[in-house]
Amino acid sequence: MTLAQIKAVSLPLFAKHGYEGASLSDIAQGVGIKKPSIYAHFKGKEDLFLAVFEDVLHHQVVAMEQLLREMDRSDTEKVLYAYLRANCLYFKQEDVKAAFLKRAMLFPPAALADELRARFLRQEEQLLASLTGIFTEGLQKGHLRPNKLADLIAAFLAMMDGLFIQLYYYTDENHDERIEGAWNIFWSGVKQ
Repeated sequence: MTLAQIKAVSLPLFAKHGYEGASLSDIAQGVGIKKPSIYAHFKGKEDLFLAVFEDVLHHQVVAMEQLLREMDRSDTEKVLYAYLRANCLYFKQEDVKAAFLKRAMLFPPAALADELRARFLRQEEQLLASLTGIFTEGLQKGHLRPNKLADLIAAFLAMMDGLFIQLYYYTDENHDERIEGAWNIFWSGVKQ
């Protein structure tokens, strides 16, 4: 139980203050334990930060895979649009996880930058497998214009990443307009 509590208390502190600004003392206090007790579960702050990072990435992948399992995948346009909307909604609802991920990826602790990138890319492979399946099916069904699969996925991910960052700039209404505008241009460029 304490392991989960430590990570749960750490997440908002890392999201708000970053790696450097979140102290193990504050984390221990939030859990209601003494700082040395953290070392029973983690080697140090770096190990804890990486564990929280892995949890955040994993939670997002699981949410997106669940969506795909529940969907009728016969219409490529509807599947991709639902995937895009669900990803945006996920990060709106999971705003602390989104803030943590944004900070960790855009402003990583220097000593952890390479490790964070490597872990992100490993986790992204699961999302890429799902997207590869969707785009492959879309090409086979003739829903998409013939393009290189890698280019289709890269364009979709770039749109998703841009909309992720825009969550911090716009109101929900304005962000929804951005989603619609980006989607309409993307789909008009890739549909058959």
